[in-house]
Amino acid sequence: MQTNNGRQKNMIEKNINLKDIDQREFFSVNEKNLSFIETLFENLTISVRSDTLKVKGDESEVENFVRFFQRLKDIYKKIPNITGQLIMAAYNDEKIEKESDAEVLIYGSNGQSIKARTKNQQKMAEEIEKKDMLFAIGPAGSGKTYTAVALAVKYLKEKRVKRIILTRPAVEAGENLGFLPGGVKDKLDPYLQPLYDALRDMLTQNKLDWLIENHTIEIAPLAFMRGRTLENSFVILDEAQNATKNQLKMFLTRMGNWSKFIITGDPTQVDLPGKQTSGLMPAIELLKNIKGLSVITLNDKDIVRNPLVTKIVNAFDKDEKNEISQE
Repeated sequence: MQTNNGRQKNMIEKNINLKDIDQREFFSVNEKNLSFIETLFENLTISVRSDTLKVKGDESEVENFVRFFQRLKDIYKKIPNITGQLIMAAYNDEKIEKESDAEVLIYGSNGQSIKARTKNQQKMAEEIEKKDMLFAIGPAGSGKTYTAVALAVKYLKEKRVKRIILTRPAVEAGENLGFLPGGVKDKLDPYLQPLYDALRDMLTQNKLDWLIENHTIEIAPLAFMRGRTLENSFVILDEAQNATKNQLKMFLTRMGNWSKFIITGDPTQVDLPGKQTSGLMPAIELLKNIKGLSVITLNDKDIVRNPLVTKIVNAFDKDEKNEISQE
């Protein structure tokens, strides 16, 4: 084949391995990112088959495409939400600065960096690297659940675990579940909503739906953990102050090989009915000296919500201390 100026074109075909990327995430809905890339390289024939991208055309243009695509894959490792702007950055060979790995846990659904924003949150990230089980206790808004979910997503994206399991005691439901409309999932979802909210910050809705559908991410009440062995999983028990000592024993002994467990809770917000007592602090006291287990206590300095939240927490803590001193 010759060009208009008479130069002989050297036609070649190259294969690019896609096994190291999530194609749903990388190419986006309806492969819109792939379509955009095709418009940038309109003289090339580009196709995707299974885990391979095939590109065919003039040798110099194909080699240029291969370099571009590697740059885009490098960007994807830093910011998994590929946008048109990032594609153009790779096309123009612009440098994308990566924030400090010590600060950034993952990049979220909109490409925003999700960081450990306080020393104790950073300590959670450091300790779960060294230990298989971590207790994180602290007040509302201290980021213990959000940080735990971010770490779970990080481990899943890095293929260090095969699934994420998020669980909570559904104590508010009790016998009143029967009065709520819908099936079991409909009745329980409201109690698990905070976990969904955190995941939506970290994964696109399509990606989250797909991971839940194929059971890579499971969100379930604590009672559903009984009798299971949770291997190769990142498991989070949230609101653990609403679990009894026996329930915590049941949950903690679900741990299988190659798994990470994070247990979060606020000992000041126990909602257990009747005369039931929280098993969280007794369990921590019982287990705190076991090797391979870590306990981190977050406080009002870790609260990253509206500044009013810190004042509210402090006011309630002060009131509780006054009540105790008057007894």
